[in-house]
Amino acid sequence: MFTRPSHDVVVIGAGVVGAACAYYAARAGLSVGVVDRGPVAGGTTGAGEGNLLLSDKAPGPELDLARLSARLWRELAEELPAAIEYEAKGGLVVAAEPAGQQALRAFAASQAAAGVRTEEIGPERLADYEPHLAPGLASGFHYPEDAQVQPALAAAHLLREARRAGAELYLGERVEALLLDPVLGGSGVRGVRTHRRELAAGAVVNAAGTWGGEVATLAGVCLPVLPRRGFVLVTEPLPRVVRHKVYAADYVADVASGSAALQSSAVVEGTPAGPVLIGATRERVGFDRSVSIEALRRLAGEAAALFPVLADVRVLRAYRGFRPYLPDHLPAIGADPRAPGLYHACGHEGAGIGLAPATGLLIVDQLTGRRAADRAGVDLAAFRPERFDEPERFDEPERFDEPERFDE
Repeated sequence: MFTRPSHDVVVIGAGVVGAACAYYAARAGLSVGVVDRGPVAGGTTGAGEGNLLLSDKAPGPELDLARLSARLWRELAEELPAAIEYEAKGGLVVAAEPAGQQALRAFAASQAAAGVRTEEIGPERLADYEPHLAPGLASGFHYPEDAQVQPALAAAHLLREARRAGAELYLGERVEALLLDPVLGGSGVRGVRTHRRELAAGAVVNAAGTWGGEVATLAGVCLPVLPRRGFVLVTEPLPRVVRHKVYAADYVADVASGSAALQSSAVVEGTPAGPVLIGATRERVGFDRSVSIEALRRLAGEAAALFPVLADVRVLRAYRGFRPYLPDHLPAIGADPRAPGLYHACGHEGAGIGLAPATGLLIVDQLTGRRAADRAGVDLAAFRPERFDEPERFDEPERFDEPERFDE
């Protein structure tokens, strides 16, 4: 039997972005429902490292969003101490050769001009920051504002706080359709239908991650989200041999690349529990969940090149997930004028953990019609969902076989 509880907003997706949307919406006094076909953090969030990075973002809209989000994560860490395993560990980006050093220096200078704190670390000082780094590196740059959370815990605790403020969760319920308003010619979105119930709402937020494009299709609009697979290695527990989040300079280029081929660049960090996490690979292979031995081999080799102490350390497991990739590497955030009542909060690729609080807050600003002065530096126009209707800017995305819908 279908029921029709009424909500001001229904959020599709119980990953960290959806959780942030629900958290800020509930705190703003809105009646909130969160729907997910699986458990909390059952998709991309559960396969993430928890990166909160400024160091990999060039000046522009995404960096502005990341700076707002970094402040919000610090505030959340004060409200939820220990619950989300927030670590203000800082980042260290290193260059092996002088050419890479020059590129890093120019990149860091542009970020500093945009307000990011950064400091060049000469080769003679690198061991002070990371005693186990490989010798002979040209230089590094320290980013004290880079941080870390445990992403699944963060999503769970944001949703817990949202529920305390009155939000309702509907887990294990697949969204089969969006409820469309006939008064608006069938284009206005007024809720969702799952296999168990209908949820009427004044607005629907698409925070379905990799499956955000499929949710958009239910409203008859285009949002060309594609999966970009990545692997992470987890070592046996160790003493804190890696103090910061450390990665090689070519990681920045990989983040910005649109290549479908396998790309890998070592990102190495310790965790409070002891294991070292080693990422990151990127490749567009559809929703193929099979293990790539080549990807794992590359990660292990690159990590050992950065930290020779890891060469003989056992890897206990590897996990993988799918980043929600959009062609211009920017998420879709905000109201969709093509489908009134539909808001998008997806397509963050590998930055969704870091950008989640700012995304949620900006969505709620739109839902409530309020916008605080401290958000004025973020230009939402760059994230407008309808930008993908401009064919001269974006090629038609490649399509893959998709085994299941809304696997978030």
